[in-house]
Amino acid sequence: MPAKPRLLITLGDVAGIGPEIVVRAWPELNGLCQPVVVGDAGILRRVIAQLDQAHEVAESADPNDAVPSAHRIPCIQASQQDLNAVAPGKLTAAAGRAAYDFLVAAIDWTLAGAADGIVTCPLHKEGLHAAGRNYPGHTEILAERTGSREFAMMLWARGPLVPRGLGVVHVTLHMALRDVFRSLSTAAIVEKIRLLDGVLHKLCGHRPRLAVAALNPHASDGGLFGDEERLIIGPAVDQARNDGLDVVGPLPCDTLFVRAAGGAFDGVVAMYHDQGHIALKLLSGLQAVNISLGLPIVRTSVAHGTAYDIAGKGVADHRSLVEAARVAVLLARETAERATGRRKLDAC
Repeated sequence: MPAKPRLLITLGDVAGIGPEIVVRAWPELNGLCQPVVVGDAGILRRVIAQLDQAHEVAESADPNDAVPSAHRIPCIQASQQDLNAVAPGKLTAAAGRAAYDFLVAAIDWTLAGAADGIVTCPLHKEGLHAAGRNYPGHTEILAERTGSREFAMMLWARGPLVPRGLGVVHVTLHMALRDVFRSLSTAAIVEKIRLLDGVLHKLCGHRPRLAVAALNPHASDGGLFGDEERLIIGPAVDQARNDGLDVVGPLPCDTLFVRAAGGAFDGVVAMYHDQGHIALKLLSGLQAVNISLGLPIVRTSVAHGTAYDIAGKGVADHRSLVEAARVAVLLARETAERATGRRKLDAC
């Protein structure tokens, strides 16, 4: 790995704020890593002109040949979709298909060793579906393309309200609430506890203290409001603890995050998307980052959506993208150091 890891930055849905935050963040991204955009050069040039920036776009066919600088944005043209007619804030199948193409190209380049990780800008799920790509989001595409069977999405933040850092992983993710109950299992919860423990080792530098959220109010109050805590969640916590992990639960969610914000825990396993997302985003705002767990490659992402309502208005905030790149650099370097250590041991 070079002194600064090479990260592929996907534009996501180009009708959203992805291209704008890439252009705004570029000088900071260049200071953190060797960034290479996987997207559409024409869209980048259009946004640069709209923002009155001095950047130039250099089209490239291979990340290995890309040479970024504070004002030079290498871009790999990764889709054959014609995006000239895509307007900011407007849902189109072309933008949805292009976002898929950008991501797949970035995955394949990274798997091939041409990059050290991926940082993704948001895609629009309706646009993805309009293009005939029926995935719930980035995570499922990444898992399928990399052949990963045990995976999860973690929301991570370190900031004024969570100075030690806090990670939240979700047992279920992009699904209707009515489907959550039948999708929970003891095995799935144990899997997510292990994945969370592994990544927090890298981010925190010590054995993390984990808590598992209850599903029902007051952790069901001894069975008054459900039995998932007794039948599914509690056994998962017991199994993980027997495996040597530092984990407690199930704990009532209304007080769990108060304790976590106070430093009692490094990570939380939430049962469903909003149970974890709402709490952590309230604590972290634009400093939150999405991290994919269980993949053979490093992938982080902004912790917000396409923001169609402000796309093209020049007011998008790029801080989450910078934080996502910062975390990807940390994980890529840690992964490289571990691989170097393994090679040294193999040579002994």
